[in-house]
Amino acid sequence: MRQVLLACALATAAMGISAAAIAVDKPAAASQATATDPLQQAIAGSWRDPKNSARDRYRHPVETLAFFGVKPEQTVIEITPGSGWYSEILGPVLRERGHYIAAVPDPMAVEAGRSRDSRQKSKSSLEAKFAAAPAQLDRARVVAYDPDAPTFGAPGSADVVLTFRNVHNWRAAKQAEGMFRGFFAVLKPGGVLGVVEHRAAKDVADDDKSGYVGEQQVAAMATAAGFRLDAKSEVNANPKDTRDYPGGVWTLPPTNDHDAKDDAKYQAIGESDRMTLRFVKP
Repeated sequence: MRQVLLACALATAAMGISAAAIAVDKPAAASQATATDPLQQAIAGSWRDPKNSARDRYRHPVETLAFFGVKPEQTVIEITPGSGWYSEILGPVLRERGHYIAAVPDPMAVEAGRSRDSRQKSKSSLEAKFAAAPAQLDRARVVAYDPDAPTFGAPGSADVVLTFRNVHNWRAAKQAEGMFRGFFAVLKPGGVLGVVEHRAAKDVADDDKSGYVGEQQVAAMATAAGFRLDAKSEVNANPKDTRDYPGGVWTLPPTNDHDAKDDAKYQAIGESDRMTLRFVKP
C-alpha cells in the first residue's frame, strides 16, 4: 500500500511520538485483493447476513483488514464483536491456519439483572451465529472477559487485537485504560492493535455522550498502555459527518435514531466519520 509520512509534528509531540515514524495510508491505494484471496472470498461469502454485506461500502473490510495486516495464519482477537459483523469475515479467513477469537463481556461478571441478561443475550446470539455456519465458523471461539479486570488470553499469545467502534463505551464506563492494558498484555512483541472508532473533531469531555472520541485521546490511551502509534488510515473517513446531531452518532446509520421525516437527510450522510489507527507492541 502506498503511504506518505505524516507531517503533523505538533499533534504527536505531545504524546512523545515522532511524527516521522507515523505513516498515513492513502484510501485510493486501498487493496490489491483478488477473487482468489481468502479475505475477498470471505467478504463475498453466501453465509454473510445481507444486511451486513450492505454496509461494506461504509466499513471497507478489505482495505481495513489489509491495513491492520491480518493474515490467515495469525491468532486474531476481536474485542466485543457485537452481532458478529466482522466475525463472518474473520472466522473463515483464519479457520484453516489461524485462530479467530471473539472476546465478549462476561455475563457473570455483573450482578443478576438487565446488564447480565443483555450480555448473555449478546453472547448466546454470537454463539448461535457460529453454530449456524459450521463450514465457516465452527473453529471460531467465544471467550468472556470482565471489563473491570480484562484478560483476553495467555500473555503474548495473539498476533492481532481488533476493536471496532467500542472505545467510547469503555470511556463512558471508565474502563478504557484497563482495556488497553489488557490488549498490550495478550499481544506478542511486534503484535498489532487495530482501532476503528467514531472520530470527534477534537478531544471530548470525560462525560461526553455523543459517541465520538478524539483521535489524540485514543492514541494517548494506547501509548499510555505501552503501544507505539505505527500508522493511520483515512479509509473509513466520512467528510459529510458533521458530528452535531441531537442523538449523537446513533442518529446516523446503522442505528438511525431519528425522526422518519429526516431519514433522507441522514441516509445521504451515511455512517460516521471514523479514525483507523494501527498500533504496535514494541
